[in-house]
Amino acid sequence: MSITPKKPPIKESIGAQYICFNQMTEDFEWTENFETEVEKTETVKRAAVTENGESNDVYASGIVYDTDVSSGTTDIEVETIAFVADTLARMRGDDVDAGGLILSGGNKTRPFFAYGKVVKLKNGKVRYEWFPKCKLAENTDETATKEASFSEQTDTITITAYPFNANEDVKAYVDSSSANFPEGLTEEKFFAKPILTKEGLATAVSGG
Repeated sequence: MSITPKKPPIKESIGAQYICFNQMTEDFEWTENFETEVEKTETVKRAAVTENGESNDVYASGIVYDTDVSSGTTDIEVETIAFVADTLARMRGDDVDAGGLILSGGNKTRPFFAYGKVVKLKNGKVRYEWFPKCKLAENTDETATKEASFSEQTDTITITAYPFNANEDVKAYVDSSSANFPEGLTEEKFFAKPILTKEGLATAVSGG
């Protein structure tokens, strides 16, 4: 048995974020089909991902015989310097009038969408992530007065990502520091549309 020293790349920065709305059923249920437009914005200051799950010990003969771990939702807290107004209104399920009036805050059904983000690692390495089944959970909107010196003002939105397949997976991602990172895969190809399966990744790599 040998010891192999390894030096994984550290995180350097957050990259762009991507949003693609789901083609839901008439009953507002999530499907594996998405709209053709994928929105890209480079306004992210911070993205914090919190995985929610439960761990329960199973006791037998006075010892822990096994541990049952159940997966749950994942919360993504995103701090941005700006957000596309129409996109945020749609994520909230707001009523947008043709004349420009937006009615918000009522009891409305919020749509599903896929959320993607880029994590930039040191030495040019990257991690591309899709969360295919998401809903907006909450958002903050705070504005302060302008002073003599520039003061950065940010907004925070919280997205809840749900399991999207039979295995209860929440995220689909690739990491360029991995030995089996697909050759020829670029950020543009990966985020051309939400990826849910290995077949979807293969299509993205080929540019199909």
